[in-house]
Amino acid sequence: MKFLRKFLFPFSLLYGGITTLRNLLYNIGWLKSKAYSLPIICVGNLSTGGTGKSPMIEFLVSFLKDNHSIAVLSRGYKRKTSGYREVSLISSVEEVGDEPLQFKTNFPEITVAVCEDRQTGIEKLQTRMPNGQKSADVILLDDAFQHRKVKASLNILLTSFDDLYVNDCMLPAGNLREPKFCAKRADIIVVTKCHENLDISTIETIKRKLKPKPNQKIYFSKIGYSSEIKNEIESKPLEYLKKKTFLLVTGIANPKPLVSFLKEKGLNFEEKLFPDHHNFTTSEIEKLKKHPLILTTEKDFMRLKSIGSSVEIYYLPIKTIVLNGAETDFKQRIAREVQLKK
Repeated sequence: MKFLRKFLFPFSLLYGGITTLRNLLYNIGWLKSKAYSLPIICVGNLSTGGTGKSPMIEFLVSFLKDNHSIAVLSRGYKRKTSGYREVSLISSVEEVGDEPLQFKTNFPEITVAVCEDRQTGIEKLQTRMPNGQKSADVILLDDAFQHRKVKASLNILLTSFDDLYVNDCMLPAGNLREPKFCAKRADIIVVTKCHENLDISTIETIKRKLKPKPNQKIYFSKIGYSSEIKNEIESKPLEYLKKKTFLLVTGIANPKPLVSFLKEKGLNFEEKLFPDHHNFTTSEIEKLKKHPLILTTEKDFMRLKSIGSSVEIYYLPIKTIVLNGAETDFKQRIAREVQLKK
């Protein structure tokens, strides 16, 4: 693996040079970023995935939706359509992608849309919505930190506790989509997927590594796992799996935290791990059907929920939990930004 990384490193230098030039052109104004009159909150990362963007989006929606008309705008990664599309409860993963469908399923009262051109998507969301809905007054951009055609009101940059961007390098030798110094564009940095007992010494060590700018605030969060497993019909306590053998199916960038959690619970399972946003083939589905009990992630459930009545399939809900008593401060920081743009 080390040899491969060394072999690919020259290509990483080339890719890093190209992205640095692109960012420079935006910084000096040769390439234009468009600002908007309404609050635009961007959630993203420097790496290729696995930092917990989806639970962060849902965390933001959960406390903003009661006082604002929220819209979530996503690219709709790996969908088989193009252009602007609004997500409905009867949309398919092929039409809109797995994460946008998950957002709409969990928050049917908000607007969720997909568009590869974020400017076009925002302009659509600013107009009157169909069926008499109000136009959005707060837009959350999912995975748009690199989409510099839009000047967000607030940039939230996520980085995983066990895979900090400062310890990584550019694609293809590493997993970074942009050089590390691009983190300076963030207003908030959230270290995600932290361990349960995060001590002060570890926090201070990470802060020194990240070297935040004076205007940047660092928060720490963890993934909270539900005590229930769910599907479209029912919920059951996690203990339902205690005396059973099941297949864990994941198509996410970093399944290690989930696997560790289930093992800590003493559960007996096999693992079938696929790449992030994996499109399951017919033959793969047929092989999965041989397992009477399947547990998966909520994102993958969007793709697998129609697997068939012969299979018991559930997903384990997760959520973002801000650590060290900083949740109120984090929410107030977001709320202040929203009010400033009103």
